[in-house]
Amino acid sequence: MILYEYPFNERTRTYLRLEHLFRRLGTLVARDDALDHHYALTTIFEIMEVAARADLKSDVLKDLDRQRQSFSAFHGNPAISEAVLDRVIAQIDACFTNLNNLPGKAGQSLTENEWLMSIRSRAGIPGGTCEFDLPSYYAWQHSPAAIRRVDLERWSATLGPLAQSLYLLLKLLRDAGSTQRVVASAGQFQQNLPQGRTFHLLRVQLDPALGLIPEISGNRLMVSVRLMRREPDERLHLCPEDTAFDLSLCA
Repeated sequence: MILYEYPFNERTRTYLRLEHLFRRLGTLVARDDALDHHYALTTIFEIMEVAARADLKSDVLKDLDRQRQSFSAFHGNPAISEAVLDRVIAQIDACFTNLNNLPGKAGQSLTENEWLMSIRSRAGIPGGTCEFDLPSYYAWQHSPAAIRRVDLERWSATLGPLAQSLYLLLKLLRDAGSTQRVVASAGQFQQNLPQGRTFHLLRVQLDPALGLIPEISGNRLMVSVRLMRREPDERLHLCPEDTAFDLSLCA
């Protein structure tokens, strides 16, 4: 199944973008090729760009605190395992403490590294990191993969508390959703949202064998999914058949 996610607000959109970047970073750092490590470094710069938003750290801390209060309210509920509940709350507390103890914005300490910032200033220019522009960076790319990886892991570590906090918040959000099987009539599906609840994320799962691509839109009142198919003319056209798929709303 192919999973598509649609955020209902800007905060969730930012969290998903950062999660995407952190996952890419983890994949690239683990490889050995110098080109992979180049893109790992540019991914760090992308994360710093997103994390530079003034209220991001505050938003994450507020969401962690909100989740902690929400889970703490389940203490004494006979339907809830106290051991599991305590483990989740401990994870939230650890993420909160580690992120709160991080001075300034995520990655701020990297901005004090003049060598890294010289690369960052050139990375946004097409071809700006050629060997004649940045000979010291070119030399670094020719160092052994193990040495490059140690450097990348050290630089990435300054972003670790943010990454772990986002992973936990998004896991809790996704786990809160319940999946339902729905049908798009002639490729179109609409559903009114329950009033009095604030949803943050919509998840759509499609069988890749169908060859369909969802176009998703939504607001606080309703969601709409149009199932499209790429035709030989290289354009997307609405699927004419009734098609079943899995949908989940996460609050």
